[in-house]
Amino acid sequence: MTGTKQRHVVVVGGGVIGLACAWRLTAAGARVTVVDPAPASGASWVAGGMLAPITEAWPGEERLLELGSASLARWPGFAADLTLAAGADAGLRTSGTVVAAVDSADRAELDGVAEHLRRIGREVDVLTGRELRRLEPTLGPAVRGGLSVPGDHAVDNRALLTALLAALAATPGFRAVDRRATAVGGGRVDLADGSTVDGDVVVLAAGPWSERLHPALRGRLRPVKGEIIRLRARPTALPPPGRTVRAVVSGRPVYLVPRDGDRLVLGATQYEAGFDTDVTVAGVRDLLRDAELVLPGIAEYAIEETSAGLRPVSVDNLPLVGWLEPGLLAATGHGRNGILLAPITADAVLALVHGGAAPPELTTMEGRDEALAQRH
Repeated sequence: MTGTKQRHVVVVGGGVIGLACAWRLTAAGARVTVVDPAPASGASWVAGGMLAPITEAWPGEERLLELGSASLARWPGFAADLTLAAGADAGLRTSGTVVAAVDSADRAELDGVAEHLRRIGREVDVLTGRELRRLEPTLGPAVRGGLSVPGDHAVDNRALLTALLAALAATPGFRAVDRRATAVGGGRVDLADGSTVDGDVVVLAAGPWSERLHPALRGRLRPVKGEIIRLRARPTALPPPGRTVRAVVSGRPVYLVPRDGDRLVLGATQYEAGFDTDVTVAGVRDLLRDAELVLPGIAEYAIEETSAGLRPVSVDNLPLVGWLEPGLLAATGHGRNGILLAPITADAVLALVHGGAAPPELTTMEGRDEALAQRH
């Protein structure tokens, strides 16, 4: 393919992946149309915003760890460029992450994670409960120990999405179409009102709905619901922690991500519930119960919001990026790591639209399908 200059790229999906791809494409000179009935919503708006390849690492997911680490290394430049283009802070926080364990079984689980990371050359600091409380004094006495991971960061997802929209709005070649796509093909997007949007290339970045828009993705994606609670420290309450706090409480994961204005995002529920986005009583109850064991001071916080989003999870937990057919490129299936992987995905889409190759850490769909065929 030729370069992106003067090309018209239609991006289907206005979440963090779609908007990041659209911004990188417009910055390279393409005309870009984003098709989405509600841009900057869904899972991207609900997310905790953790940039945490190390603390998300699990045995068997080494390729995801490598990919996440490569994308995290791109985040400072991505955020700086976006802040300049948008004239607004992209929301990157580099204060690090701690991971807490509340009982001996949880502590053993984290010790196992630390040992796995050491075996693959990733160092973390294993700390006692007292040492963790020196780092984060608001951690409660129930915390028995855990990990310090200063290299895992976070971003204010809503500041990020606002900056992406602002940067796109400032670009003459950008257009938004606030309608729902019903099908996509090479260079064509069918809309719910019967009209179409045509371009030289279509980028399909519609999260879990991508699977419904093209047959090549059927059976390769599923929605996984996650609920969050947004909290605000009242004047009489202890301030939020300075770092992201992740924890394992009786085997259940929970995270608390600080935001400006003495706010916290609390989350980590995961439900296989189809396209249901209701916030459940059980989800809120469990999140608050577990988080209060880790940070007792949140009992004095105000609840500002509860919401749920749908993560697009692929069969192997790796993103689905690559050509589906001439003129149609997929960029979906990022699961719980959409915000972390936005920079490397946007760079991959830009390179592929140019006719080049994706970054080596990101195995495209074609490469994975070819490897699977060779194994069989």
